[in-house]
Amino acid sequence: MTDLVIRALGQSDAQLFDSLQDPALVGRAAFGHRYATVAAGGDYRPEWTWVALREGTVVARAAWWGGPDDSEPILLNWFDFADGEDEAGAELLRRAPFHLEYELILPADWREVPEITAAARSRIAAATAAGLRPLVERYRYRWTPDDGLPARPGRLTFRPEPDDAVILDVLRRVHSVTLDAHARKAIEGPGGLEAAAQEELDFFHWCPSPRSWWQLAYTPDGAVAGIHVPAHNPSGPCIGFIGVVPEARGHGYGYDLLVECTHFLAEQGAEYVAGATDRGNIPMAAAFARAGHRITQELVHLA
Repeated sequence: MTDLVIRALGQSDAQLFDSLQDPALVGRAAFGHRYATVAAGGDYRPEWTWVALREGTVVARAAWWGGPDDSEPILLNWFDFADGEDEAGAELLRRAPFHLEYELILPADWREVPEITAAARSRIAAATAAGLRPLVERYRYRWTPDDGLPARPGRLTFRPEPDDAVILDVLRRVHSVTLDAHARKAIEGPGGLEAAAQEELDFFHWCPSPRSWWQLAYTPDGAVAGIHVPAHNPSGPCIGFIGVVPEARGHGYGYDLLVECTHFLAEQGAEYVAGATDRGNIPMAAAFARAGHRITQELVHLA
């Protein structure tokens, strides 16, 4: 085979990205998203988009994404390659300058459709060959008013908390015993529990929704039960965070927090609410199902 040329795109040749024909079985294209640069009204920046070319033809491509105000990308969320070019895809990821988490978006039934399963597995294998490792599989949910608002259980009271130090302390307590794979990964790193809590707080601030939306939950005796963060990410309204402190677990309060978060966003006029949780977080997945949030996608994360 001829040698690969691997390089970033520029604004003048960003259209090369679309020259790779893909059946759009998995990834963002499977859900109607298209590649477009920020200058063209899209979400991507050419300098964060890399391609592998063989004799001038694009055989693999990868687009890293960041929010509107980010100076560096934060996530790889578009990665594919031509038939038989798995190694070109892996080499592209090895040689591009960004070594970030890869989020592969999949239909909820992806394991049941052989063609979709094969497309997903090939991308996961190429990313793994490039040095990424499977981190977690997640459910992505969507609630709309047609699903009906679940009744508030009425067991907790909710109040805004303006002090970041108080929020950070609650996040430390929530993450001290957690099923969340991303939090556990952060805890295993050099910063430990403090880094995991700070990472969560930084995400809250990164979201463009108001700081005043963050709320702590209290039991009737005044003890902190947990936290819920209604939010808008760059895509729209979402369940930003649900967390119950360890000493309040065993009462199903995660459901109460999720219901309040859903009500809060609906009262702000949200026409839908997105959410997500790890497949292994059985209690939270059960809460989403009980509250009427439907699984619309699955996510595979490699880090």
